[in-house]
Amino acid sequence: MSSRTLPLLFINLGGEMLYILDQRLRAQNIPADKAKKVMNDIITTMFNKKFLEELFKPQELYSKKALRTVFDRLAHASIMRLNQASMDKLYDLMTMAFKYQVLLCPRPKDILLVSFNHMDAIKDFVKDTPSILSQIDETYQQIIEMYTPLSSGEFQLIRQTLLIFFQDMHIRVSIFLKDKVQNSNGRFVLPTSGPVPHGTQIPGLIRMFSCSGEEVARVQFNNGGNYSTALREGSFETFGDRVTKLGTNMYSVSRPVETHISGTSKNSAQHTKVNTAPNPLAKEELNLLAKLMGGLEVQKSGNTESGFRVNLFATDEEEEEALITRPDELSYGVINIQATKDQQANAELAKIMGEFTVSGDQSPSASSKGDDLLAMMDGL
Repeated sequence: MSSRTLPLLFINLGGEMLYILDQRLRAQNIPADKAKKVMNDIITTMFNKKFLEELFKPQELYSKKALRTVFDRLAHASIMRLNQASMDKLYDLMTMAFKYQVLLCPRPKDILLVSFNHMDAIKDFVKDTPSILSQIDETYQQIIEMYTPLSSGEFQLIRQTLLIFFQDMHIRVSIFLKDKVQNSNGRFVLPTSGPVPHGTQIPGLIRMFSCSGEEVARVQFNNGGNYSTALREGSFETFGDRVTKLGTNMYSVSRPVETHISGTSKNSAQHTKVNTAPNPLAKEELNLLAKLMGGLEVQKSGNTESGFRVNLFATDEEEEEALITRPDELSYGVINIQATKDQQANAELAKIMGEFTVSGDQSPSASSKGDDLLAMMDGL
């Protein structure tokens, strides 16, 4: 498992989230000023300096539930609100899109180009806001400094870590199904055509050499695909042509996007007994998550700002039905971890809660919510 995977996972999933929200804000005819505020607030929070400092520290990936908690807070960093079913669908679309991109990367190193495609699009969302642009430019530099010196082996380890994270996710997405790149069981179809990875040759030829290094024979074979010469290498700098289209906005062309739980997941939900035993590592993981969240400054909307709800389904009825029919193993419930006996955890929580202090009147019961980590974050 690579300890350098979390920043790439967060940035790419965040980019996919912004693509989806941008499409839904336009589809629901949200006023331009409110839509812009939502995008700016989320991107400002996403690229908060203190948050990124924690994010870029070498660390193991969080569990799906813990990472989902981070994106739930991020999606609600502005005046927009999502119901549970819409948030579930948003997270499903984000994860399946990035999983597909990781699977299709010709080389492990190309995951970096996918990340830059997301970063380029995010930068375009806030091109008229210089203060946010400077935050994004700093992140470009952090990514370049951390990842460009890595070897091919280290990038392979990052790719493997990402695929392990995604391996049990088989949500069917209408765009992928219509494009015939996903099967009805939720698994992706990998192509056997197109350009080969940069720096490689088209398969189909075996060359044999003598002990002195002289070529003595050639044997051709059928490679089983329709491959072409590699494209030029994409730019790994702040600016430039990334060449690959992986990581670009697939929602820029208006078409409905639906998610469906695959048949195998539904069957397994009936036969798999949910393990309700507490995870002994959960407390440690949530402590780490709380530390990470300590740098995530969620914007609090004032009383003058009127919030609004975004629905990722065509109708409210579809949203309610999706919430009811979602299998238990795909739900992201809240785990309550009591940390009152851990003095070190309490000290860390007190520090984090201080960073989240909001000006204005505080409810008398707010201080009592520091007893458990997720309840504390719910009170932010």
